[in-house]
Amino acid sequence: MLKSYEEMRKIDVRPYCEEREGKLYLNWAKCVELLHENGAEKAYFVPIPDPKTGSSLRMTDVVFTDKSNNTNRCYETLIEVVIDDNVYRMQSPVMNGSNPVKDNSMSQQRVWNSMCRSFVKCVAIHTGLGFNLWLKEEFNKFENAIPTTDSDKATDAQIKQIKLLGDIHPNLKLDAWLERNNVTWETLTREQAGNMMKAIKNKYGDE
Repeated sequence: MLKSYEEMRKIDVRPYCEEREGKLYLNWAKCVELLHENGAEKAYFVPIPDPKTGSSLRMTDVVFTDKSNNTNRCYETLIEVVIDDNVYRMQSPVMNGSNPVKDNSMSQQRVWNSMCRSFVKCVAIHTGLGFNLWLKEEFNKFENAIPTTDSDKATDAQIKQIKLLGDIHPNLKLDAWLERNNVTWETLTREQAGNMMKAIKNKYGDE
């Protein structure tokens, strides 16, 4: 029998995670292994095909076009997760990092990645395993969305300090980080710069 939610949430999954774009991801196979190690007899997921197409990929009928004339259709996947006698469903978007997948970059690998990430998230929600990873990720999104005024721009000193930290830690992709938050060095605000430095400090211990 799988351990309780409280016990599963206490398991530190960070040593088993991979880092991509500054975020930690728990591999789906390791997630299954940890479930079995903690009492589960069955732990797996299966895709639920779109009844209209028979494909694991689901999509809206409405086509969206961006300023570069790239199109997408709000792509999603739906899976069924089985953990012993419990059956859950989880529907998730197909993403390119933190960005939506456009038609010109859609692939079977992205569909598979969406289902795997959906499985790990579903496990976290219902069993507690790895839940703290998602809690931290959602909190960071909230932190980066603090409303600010256009006149409250980041100071030169803040930008210089962030770029210096980027030189110290070459794994930091500062330009990609800014792009994911829809800002540039020119439009970065003091609050956003402060959040960036706080996030770097939390990750690397920099003062």
